[in-house]
Amino acid sequence: MHPAWVELGLIDYQQAYALQTRLVTLCRGQAEKGYFLILEHPSVFTLGKRGGKQHLGVSTDFLNRQGIDLVHIERGGDITYHAPGQLVLYPIFSLRDKRISVSEYVSLLEEVMLRSAEDAGVSACRNERNHGIWVGDRKMGSIGIAIRHGVTFHGLALNVNIDLEPFSWINPCGLTDTKMTSLAQETGTPLDLKKVKFHLKKHLATLLDLQFEDTPLTELVATNA
Repeated sequence: MHPAWVELGLIDYQQAYALQTRLVTLCRGQAEKGYFLILEHPSVFTLGKRGGKQHLGVSTDFLNRQGIDLVHIERGGDITYHAPGQLVLYPIFSLRDKRISVSEYVSLLEEVMLRSAEDAGVSACRNERNHGIWVGDRKMGSIGIAIRHGVTFHGLALNVNIDLEPFSWINPCGLTDTKMTSLAQETGTPLDLKKVKFHLKKHLATLLDLQFEDTPLTELVATNA
């Protein structure tokens, strides 16, 4: 299995979602294939299966004035926030083919973020309150996945240089009295996103025993048209 590693840059949430669903369908017909999308989103709040507006502390009018969308989606988890400076990784492949259980997969995604944080000089940990990675009682990385016919999509979000203020407008992941943090906040300096992407890719390849093929989006679309 030599899955495609696709760097999408800054991409609209709905546009990325449409691409994900298309690739999920392709994976059903070729289980040996996989697609790993690494990207950033413009500012957006997303509500997962357990998400409700009760965890949103500001009005939709306020969000409209800020130019921030609110999107309901089928991934697991509650409400979260995406914006530039946060690296989002959407692995799309067959868990059945790799013989990985859902709990093992979630733990693997946490381990990818833990190792990447360590590479940046930040010692993070798991927390039984909620999946993801934490620094003390501050959450730095989140996980929300969905599975369709054995194929996983959605994925993880790691706060690198993201503006943390909008997290204060919600109960992130449905948790009360929880603050968010980032690699930049913990280290006291902005990080090179390219380096963090490299570490995410390296650890993911190691833990899943994969060799990625760097694939431009134009080539991916043309190949699967």
